[in-house]
Amino acid sequence: MELIKSIVEMQKISNDLRYNGLKIALVPTMGYFHEGHLSLMRYAREKAHKVITSLYVNPTQFAQNEDFSKYPRDINRDFRLADETGIDYLFLPSNEEMYPPEFNTFINIKGISEKFEGKSRPTHFNGVATIVAKLFNITHPHIAIFGQKDYQQTLVIKQLVKDLNFDIEIIVLPTFREHDGLAMSSRNVYLSEDLRTKATIIFETLTKAKDLIIAGEKNAHKIIEFMRNNLERVRELRIDYAVAVCAENLEEKPDFESNDKVALLIAAYLGSTRLIDNMLVNVP
Repeated sequence: MELIKSIVEMQKISNDLRYNGLKIALVPTMGYFHEGHLSLMRYAREKAHKVITSLYVNPTQFAQNEDFSKYPRDINRDFRLADETGIDYLFLPSNEEMYPPEFNTFINIKGISEKFEGKSRPTHFNGVATIVAKLFNITHPHIAIFGQKDYQQTLVIKQLVKDLNFDIEIIVLPTFREHDGLAMSSRNVYLSEDLRTKATIIFETLTKAKDLIIAGEKNAHKIIEFMRNNLERVRELRIDYAVAVCAENLEEKPDFESNDKVALLIAAYLGSTRLIDNMLVNVP
């Protein structure tokens, strides 16, 4: 595996790969790899001739009161895991490379980015869209692979690709989970042992809400009320949002119809740690 820190060098490598007819897969990450990241890399390994994993903790998607400075980092461990997984290139740019002093351009995707995560974190998706567009232009991938855990983010990225005519296939893989259902996340390390145990209420709530829909419940208010009531069983948990919406565009409907695809979305704080998760369900 080659470690690349220069944008110019990464672009040259990607251009040469494309010139030689090789298919490139990109796996964008913020590092501190867990099995969820590695599963995306393994999938990329199967679908492309060459795999680029980017590792960059993007400051523009963190608000001032968020955890940018303490976001978990372990470059040496990440390098070893990526190498063992068979990645061809690990792209590890600096802030100075990605945001030089004269940088003044940000991408603002309206609509899909303005609710839920976008409402709670108003600058977040501008930072996400901008950095992903930069990574696409630097690595020139044929496919880019993301995890479903950041579900709204995947819709934002699909909108970005559609609106700005990126010739890239976006692949979204199912959320990788711990043995007890908790969605794997780099931020899970923030949780105390007690809160880590209680965090499973999120997966439990999603699963029970999915069962409720499969059993015939189509009223969004009743589904949401059930989700909130179940989450509130954990005293230490503070709900940011818990919603049932149309999976395609996050539309909030009063009632779902047969064959609708519903996204159940939860964001909640346990102590000072913010966790997100989701589950998709087809209405029978």
